[in-house]
This record gives sequence, structure tokens and C-alpha cells, in this order.
Amino acid sequence: MIQRLEGLNQNALRELDAIKDTPTLEQWRIRYLGRKSELTGMLRGLADLPLEERKNAGAFANRIKAGLESAFEQKNGALKAESQSQVLRTGEAEAAHGDITLPGRPCPSGRLHPIMETYREICDIFVSLGFQIVESNDVELDYYNFEALNIPAEHPARDSMSTFWVDYENDRGERTMLLRTHTTCVSARVIHTMKPPIRVIAPGHVFRYEATDATHLPMFNQVDGLAVDKGITMADLKGVFYEFARRFYGPERRVRFRCDYFPFVEPGVEVAVECAVCHGGGCRLCGSSGWIEIAGAGMTHPKVLERGGIDPNEYTSFAFGIGVDRIPMLRYGIDDMRLFFGNDLRFLKQF
Repeated sequence: MIQRLEGLNQNALRELDAIKDTPTLEQWRIRYLGRKSELTGMLRGLADLPLEERKNAGAFANRIKAGLESAFEQKNGALKAESQSQVLRTGEAEAAHGDITLPGRPCPSGRLHPIMETYREICDIFVSLGFQIVESNDVELDYYNFEALNIPAEHPARDSMSTFWVDYENDRGERTMLLRTHTTCVSARVIHTMKPPIRVIAPGHVFRYEATDATHLPMFNQVDGLAVDKGITMADLKGVFYEFARRFYGPERRVRFRCDYFPFVEPGVEVAVECAVCHGGGCRLCGSSGWIEIAGAGMTHPKVLERGGIDPNEYTSFAFGIGVDRIPMLRYGIDDMRLFFGNDLRFLKQF
């Protein structure tokens, strides 16, 4: 695996050095850094390696990816600078024969959306803690979204996950496909396809048919996590979240664990962080409680493990689901989630 990664890195840098224009550079980015690139495929294939080899290859692959991203940014900057220089030279030539009072030609450049930046930072933190990233489709089967997570058809927990069903029926006339209501369905697939030890996070969009307000949207973002191994306890879960909160918010921000119910964990907890607007005093954003829930978590229910073919008497597990959109709200003191998706550049340019 490491030899393949070294070969891929050398080929990518050699091709990058020969690129002379932006369209070719974009093709290079898709080929080596895109979602369907060879490097991404190799990262996803790390799950099949032995644990010790997986750690070494994973760290090496992440270094190569970071190096290629850095090289891409440098090349992109150099091409942009060359393009701007070309525009200036063209403008000077036109000025000798035209109206020099005409407005200049702006060269605007974009940047990542604050939610995407938050995604990347969350993933970087958990990858450094030994987790690997897995992804799946936005459209999911009813089985993995509900049944495999201990939520049968008649379970009342489905009432809190009113969702958007896809116009598809099986042979019995039952609707079996929907827009996923949580990325926990990816963890359900992981339990069915991977063998312990398992440490994964699953970022992605989720969908629920619910009223829109300052902290709720019909489409939002989640990062789900799962760890399966021998001897895992609730203390491991709390340690992971305290470390995440310390790195993302700083050591001064308080974190609260409180008992809660989720069908696929037992026991379950709600993880909340001190409100950044009122600092615990109570405001509109936090519902006058002083806290905002950022995650549901707990010890994975034995039945969920059994459905995936994992013996709960031999292995234990914890799982969590983080609401990504609320994370930057707590960091920057933003009081309405809808601002992130209002397309107001005056707001987005602040990040």
C-alpha cells in the first residue's frame, strides 16, 4: 500500500509541474483529490488492512493528501498570478488605443463555505484520534435507516424523524427508500460490512420534514461516529468528546452530559456545550437553558451489533451523532442557523 501511495504521489507531482492552465489544473484535482480519485479509493480501502498496517498506511496517506492539496494551492495561486499579470498587460495594451477611464476588470476568487470548513476541522480532529472517514448515499434503504438501528416500523421514535420518501416500492407495495434522516445509517452499514476493531466517522447531509427555526432546518449536516472493540466503555466516549470540545472550542468552554433516549444506544446521553451567545445565562438561541445540544451519543445497543453479526458479549461499542450546523454557531456566537444558507455574502465573508 505504501509503495502504491509513493508511486501515485510522484506521478501526481510530475503531472502538476507540467500544467500550464487552470482547466487542466482542475482536471488534475479531480483525478488525484476528487471523491472518485485513486487516492480516495485507497483511503477507503484501508479498512481491509490489518490494524497496525492500517495505522501506518493511513498516516502516510493523509500526509500525501495534505502534500498534494498544498501543491495544488501553490500551483493554483501561481496560475492566478500569471493570469492577472496577463490581464494587466492586456489592459496596458488596450489603454494605448482605448478609453482608460473604463472600470478595471475584477478577478474575484471564492473560498470554502463555513459549514464545509467546519466539516474539515471536525474530520481532522477525529482522524487524529484514530478514526477513519466513510461516506454513503443521501438516499437510503428503510432497513439501514431504521430497522438495523433498532427502530421497527411501529416504533414511536419514527415520529420524530418525519422524512421525505422516494417514489419507489418493493414487490409488496411497501416504500423502502427515503432521504436519510441521520448519518447513523452509515454506521449501520459499517457494522454489517466491517469487522472489529472499528473506528469510523460518517459526515453528510440528512433530511427531515420539520418546521424551520433558528436551530432547525429540513436539510442539515451531521457527523456520526462509531467505535467497536473489546473493553470499550462510556468513559471512552466521554474522553473522546471532551478532547473534541477542547480542541474545537478551547479548554474554557463547558461540556455537559445528560441522560437521554435513542433507540440504537443503551444507555444514551445528550452532549451539550455552553451557549456562546449568553454564556449560560439563557437567550433565544438556547431556549433560555444556557446550553445547546450538539450531539446524541451512548453505548451501542447489543441488538444493533447482533444484526451486523458482531457478538455483543465479546465486543462493546459507542456511537454518536454531531449536528455540524450548530458547531460554528457555538464557536462564533451566531443566533440563527438560517444565516449559513441565506447566500448573503456580507455574512459569509466574515469567516
